[in-house]
Amino acid sequence: MIHSMTGYAAANRDLGRAVLNFEIKSVNSRYLDIGFRLGEDLRFLEMAMREKITERVGRGKIEVRGYLQAQPGQAGATRRQMPDAATLAELGRLAEEVRSILPQATPLSVAEVLRWPGVLADDSLSAEQLQADGMSLFAGLLDEFVASRNREGAKLADVLRERATRMREQLAAVSPLVPLALAAYQERIAAKLREVVANLDEDRIRQEIGVFAAKIDVAEELARLGTHLDELERVLKKGGAVGKRLDFLMQELNREANTLSSKSVSSEVTAIALELKLLIEQMREQVQNLE
Repeated sequence: MIHSMTGYAAANRDLGRAVLNFEIKSVNSRYLDIGFRLGEDLRFLEMAMREKITERVGRGKIEVRGYLQAQPGQAGATRRQMPDAATLAELGRLAEEVRSILPQATPLSVAEVLRWPGVLADDSLSAEQLQADGMSLFAGLLDEFVASRNREGAKLADVLRERATRMREQLAAVSPLVPLALAAYQERIAAKLREVVANLDEDRIRQEIGVFAAKIDVAEELARLGTHLDELERVLKKGGAVGKRLDFLMQELNREANTLSSKSVSSEVTAIALELKLLIEQMREQVQNLE
């Protein structure tokens, strides 16, 4: 399967007091570059997330965002302290006993009560809960993200195959044009030389034609172009991380198309060479997005 370096996925989970939100997106890059934008409460998950990503992704500039969103009516997403009723009741009983013995004792203020050990109970989301729910949600998110890159990669592969087919059609059109150009040149050079030299030897004409034929012979370029297209299709069929290999093939295809253009002696061959270069450039742009 061909993998694009462009992908996106988002997911969320209701944790009761808060909603956990994750988002992951990527664009093309020469290497694997992972960046995180996590809320303070989720930063401890970064290392585990990074390991999961590197197991599934080879190249691309990836950004992961994660944050906790408090539910309506909740004061905080992960930390909220509430008085513990049992501790308050016990503290009140102790206060009554103290005042029964020491009536002059000053009652405890609210601030003093809240500072009493055990009075404030923390109902925040625990790190263990965030670890379990966060990584579970991220595992599903990563599956969706990789699937989106695969879908995009399949589309790009189809585009490359379609361009390769069009290139083969152009190559097939070049072959019959070269003999026609050679025959036309032969007629022109023979007539021209006979006008200049009345008793011109036919061997001289054949020599001139041979030199010209060698100059315009593009059989080697056509063969190499065909070979590169075969390799392109083989790499696409094999799948995996093919971006760098295909990028090299685009350079080789472009080199042969340039040579074909430089050897052209007819407007038809020149037009075909230019069309080939256009198709190669379109393919190269798509290859830049493949892993």
